[in-house]
This record gives sequence, structure tokens and C-alpha cells, in this order.
Amino acid sequence: MWNQPTAGKDDLESGANRTLYPTMLESPELRWSFIRKVYSIVAIQLILTAAVGAVVVSYHPIVTFMTTTRGGLACFIVLLIVPLIMLIPLYYYHQHHPINYVLLGIFTVTLAFGVGLSCAFSSGKVILEAAILTAVVVVSLTLFTFWGVKRGYDFNFLGPFLFGALMVLIVFGLIQIFFPLGKISVMIYGCLGAIIFCGYIVYDTDNLIKRFTYDQYIWAAICLYLDIINLFMSLLTVLRAADS
Repeated sequence: MWNQPTAGKDDLESGANRTLYPTMLESPELRWSFIRKVYSIVAIQLILTAAVGAVVVSYHPIVTFMTTTRGGLACFIVLLIVPLIMLIPLYYYHQHHPINYVLLGIFTVTLAFGVGLSCAFSSGKVILEAAILTAVVVVSLTLFTFWGVKRGYDFNFLGPFLFGALMVLIVFGLIQIFFPLGKISVMIYGCLGAIIFCGYIVYDTDNLIKRFTYDQYIWAAICLYLDIINLFMSLLTVLRAADS
């Protein structure tokens, strides 16, 4: 369960201690500035993703090209692979400005194309429902994590469990590709993914508050952005299966 220190508990609950978490040794102003910077980057990424996704969904020739031609299929495969490849230079250059922002932009745009193509095969009602649910869950879990950390809770223990669950999800997805199991299994897959990435939102927000250093703002933004996008895609999978 959560680790909650007893020392200083009364001060935290009375509001006398204004630090982000107990035994905080760094300047709260610097940490808050870092958190605002990360969330600003994530917000720009989400806006860019929504814009690219809207273009892909509304401009039908893109989807037609991607799904009916060999060149389109090759482009689709490239768009799936590029975000994974971009994580490598992002890991090594996340502290080098402005290269890190350029790499982050390429990563976001290519991933947004994949999101847009997934949305192109969903109804507008399903996309709206998934977006609303994602927004509500992300805001709720973020506020909960800040509330818990303020009171001394430590969510770092979630890391090994989430990694193991993610491996199960990946293997489940590969099984679905080669041996489709039907609509029920798709819904189970989506629900499992949604639960896992809800946990990752709490885990990465806890890391944002406590563990990421000030020069890791790009990597922190990538973690939160991927959590939100994967949660949206998982919910979209569930709702699309239910709608069909």
C-alpha cells in the first residue's frame, strides 16, 4: 500500500507546510515552474495531435490513399515505426535545445497521423465520447495524485506492476493481430489498456512531482503525452467495439 510518513502530517493537513511533498529539500518555486513547463509542452502536443487528427479524419483522400494503395500502406507502416524510432534520439538529445523540440515535433506529428487514422474508422459520437472520458480521467487522476503526494503518499511502487501489465497488454495485442478473438476480446483488450494507462498517469505524475530533474522536461512531457494518447486509444477501442 501507499507509504505515508507520520512526521509532519499535522503540518501538512493544517496547511502550514506549502511544499509539494514531505521532506522536500528543493525550492517549491523551481519545482512548480518545472511542472508548468512540462504541462505546457504536453498541452501543445495534444493541440497539435488534435489538429493533425482532424485533418486526417476530414480529408478523406488521405485515408483512401493509406488504405487502398501500396504506397499508402508503406506510408502507414512508416508512420507506425517512426515514433518508436524517434524515441532513441529523443532519449539522447532531450537536453539539447533546440534539437529536442524539433525531434519532439516530428515524434508528435507522426504519432498524430496514426491517431487520426484510427479515428477515421470511428464515428464522430465515439470519438467525442472517448475524448470526454479521457479528459475527465486525466484531470481526476492528476488532481488525485497531487492531493496524495501532498499528504505523503508514494506511488513509485506501481512501476513494476504496471510494467508487467504492459507486457501482458503487448502480447495480448499480438495475439489479436494473428488470431482475432472477436468483439468481446477487443473490448477486454481496450479495458485492460485503459486501466494500465490510468495507472501510468498516476505513476508518471508522481515522478513529475518528485523524481524528474529540471533538464528532463522533454522526457517527462513524452511520458505524460503517451499516457494520455494511449488512454484515449484504449477508450476508443472499447467504445468502437461497443458501438459496432
